[in-house]
Amino acid sequence: MSIRIDYTNMLTPAVGSGGVDPQRLGGDLQERFARARDAVAARRAGGALGFLDLPHDLEAARGVAAVAESFGQWFENLVVVGIGGSALGARAVRDGLLGPLWNQWSDERREHYPRLYVLDNPDPSTVRALLDELDLTRTLFNVVSKSGSTAETMALYLVIEGRLRALVGDEAARGHFLFTTDPERGALRAIAEAEGIPALSIPPNVGGRFSVLSPVGLFPAAATGVDIEALLGGARTMAERCEAPALTENPAGLLATLLHVADSEYGRPIHVLMPYHDRLRAFALWYQQLWAESLGKHTPGGGHVGPTPLPALGAVDQHAQVQLFMEGPHDKVVVFVRAEPHGDPVAIPDHRGADETLGYLAGHTLAELLDAERRATTEALRRGGRPSLTIDAGRLDAEALGGLFLLWEYATVYAGALYGVDPLDQPGVELGKRLTYGLMGRPGFEAPEPGATDGTRAV
Repeated sequence: MSIRIDYTNMLTPAVGSGGVDPQRLGGDLQERFARARDAVAARRAGGALGFLDLPHDLEAARGVAAVAESFGQWFENLVVVGIGGSALGARAVRDGLLGPLWNQWSDERREHYPRLYVLDNPDPSTVRALLDELDLTRTLFNVVSKSGSTAETMALYLVIEGRLRALVGDEAARGHFLFTTDPERGALRAIAEAEGIPALSIPPNVGGRFSVLSPVGLFPAAATGVDIEALLGGARTMAERCEAPALTENPAGLLATLLHVADSEYGRPIHVLMPYHDRLRAFALWYQQLWAESLGKHTPGGGHVGPTPLPALGAVDQHAQVQLFMEGPHDKVVVFVRAEPHGDPVAIPDHRGADETLGYLAGHTLAELLDAERRATTEALRRGGRPSLTIDAGRLDAEALGGLFLLWEYATVYAGALYGVDPLDQPGVELGKRLTYGLMGRPGFEAPEPGATDGTRAV
């Protein structure tokens, strides 16, 4: 695998006092990582880290591929209905491997694979616009909720089901749904069994934000022609690298340890992921949920920990955020992601070569310019004593994307051990869920007092 992490600019020789002494990588940081690695290995042995088993389960992947081939490709459109980890992975796969304009391509250019949409937020204007635009008789809705009780997802499901029932009748409407949910429990599983709706299973020990390599992400990928065995193959290769005992040979260990040290010792709790590739913009949003929901926690001692992930996009955010990164508070680490361009790098013509303000661009390509922007920003940050890392993904294909997913998932559980928190739970979001249920009138849940949610002062 070609994925490499350059951590030169995290070290004192490059960025001065804001960096880490290289000697620590073989000293106290190696010892700290070894303890974290042991803790993660123990949790895996106990069966908690099911996401690490997914790359090895080729039988399950082939079952997903068979469903996609025999069912998912009957339709012109595929809509993934979910939120958070049930949606972000599918979006990252679609944009990373199919490209952000996939849905605008002709049937022939897509090789008659379906268009892929992701419906996550229950904003009525967006929902209405999409459902009005699509030919629902040619659309499959993949409803994704492990619990089968996610309020946003289930509300969207009911809206879509109501439309389809009115359009094609109750019986035919069932043929437009595929559920991805818990193998035994929850409302979606019960509906699937009662009404004969096909359903794919999310392994019980795989949480939503770690589920991209389960049927949650594999079904929409396979239905649109992505080589899911290559996706899993890249993840397997990365997993082997991320189990190395030596810190300097373990890419996930380095990511987790250096970012944890930057936060806990150097006052840099904001971790920016900045890919220089439009196809990885959605991946940065996937990372944001993974890092935030996994690591922002109460500690057993009653403290509060957790870095703040910030997605950015090069070169766009050089004109939006880099001023802050350069001269704002010393509270950030930037993780750049480089990937080779897809297809034609697009040569810059020389028809205005005589103009000294434009002529220097002639003979170059847009791909060269984009990479020069990344290199220049990296160097500018270094000269300002601002630490950064660079992940080089190489050619952005299914294998590379699978490796990137697994890299950050493994880094997340290592970081959880370093912070002393459980990266697999999310107790902080449960109160909001319960209050939402109460406000919507779900039996057994209490709503806030009248006026409490809106405050008492306004202008």
